[in-house]
Amino acid sequence: MNAHEIDYHLYGEEMQYVEIELDPQEGVVAEAGSFMMMDDGIKMETIFGDGSTKNEGFLGSILGAGKRILTGESLFMTAFYNNVVGKRKVSFASPYPGKIIPIDLTDFGGKFICQKDAFLCAAKGVSIGIEFSKRLGRGLFGGEGFIMQKLEGDGMAFVHAGGTMAKKVLQRGETLRVDTGCIVGFTQDVDYDIEFVGGIKNTIFGGEGLFFAKLQGPGTVYIQSLPFSRLAGRVLASAPQGGGKQKGEGSILGGLGNLIDGDNRF
Repeated sequence: MNAHEIDYHLYGEEMQYVEIELDPQEGVVAEAGSFMMMDDGIKMETIFGDGSTKNEGFLGSILGAGKRILTGESLFMTAFYNNVVGKRKVSFASPYPGKIIPIDLTDFGGKFICQKDAFLCAAKGVSIGIEFSKRLGRGLFGGEGFIMQKLEGDGMAFVHAGGTMAKKVLQRGETLRVDTGCIVGFTQDVDYDIEFVGGIKNTIFGGEGLFFAKLQGPGTVYIQSLPFSRLAGRVLASAPQGGGKQKGEGSILGGLGNLIDGDNRF
């Protein structure tokens, strides 16, 4: 498997986008909806699956698309090719505030495992497949279910982390316990399992869930400070309920309080 050799540059701090420079005949594949802008001369094509070389042919395309259904993603991906002489650029944006993480698969033995919605884009030739959990407890209680995404090949891939990203390099036998939703991805040598929080007070009143993700080295782990599910939950919790009252807005004066604090929507 030989992925296209792409160059890239990251822009921004909290709402990042990645600009990828394509030489003639080079290409990149991306999740539907992540496209931001491109130079003249780049051709866009919707494809089944990831378009990697091992999925060539009709049957291979169907199998590749079927794998994406299991991860909850769209049947289709979008490929961008430079069909002209000279370098051209195409950019892809983060779906919500956070960091874009460049992953050189050759540095990680040709494989990287990530949560189902973390993948943003990759060099043409990188395979975006599924990774089944072999442990019942992890599949039932691990937050990510039985299925995660795996990126395989020898090219560049880009994944997205919500909020601030932490990179942890674990030595052999070293253990890291993480909130299950905060995992972005990890290298193939990392042993991933779940662990019961323990303690009656922790279980009932802790508010952190019943299980930790237990990651044991050797390997590299990427952690996000703000999973999208947590962000969405806070937004929904603060949204107007019932008769349109806003949680946490205004004061004990109700509507008059909103007028005083400048919230004058009608």
